[in-house]
Amino acid sequence: MTRTSEKIELVLSQKRLKLHVFEPSLRKIWTVVGMGQEHWLDPEAEYCSCPGFYFGKLNAKKSCYHLDSLRIAKKVNKFETIYFSDNEYKDFVLGLISDLR
Repeated sequence: MTRTSEKIELVLSQKRLKLHVFEPSLRKIWTVVGMGQEHWLDPEAEYCSCPGFYFGKLNAKKSCYHLDSLRIAKKVNKFETIYFSDNEYKDFVLGLISDLR
C-alpha cells in the first residue's frame, strides 16, 4: 500500500470528509478535516485549498489525496452530511476564508 493510499484510507475510515448543506437553498460546501486544519474542496472545479494541491499543480500533478478521497467517498457513501440554515452560510464561508490565511 502506498503512502497516498494509506492517507486516503485514513480519511475514509475516519469520515473526515464533510458535506455541508445549507437549507432551504441546498447550497453545498465540501470540506475535509486535516491535521489541525480544515480544507475546502470543489469537486466540480477539481480544487482543494490544501498546500499539497497548490504545490502539486506547480509540479503538473492533477490532484491531491483529499480530492482522490472525495471521489471514492462519494461512491461508497463514506462522508458526513451536516445541515445548516442559509442564515449561517456567510459566517461559514468567512470562517473558511480566514482559515486560508
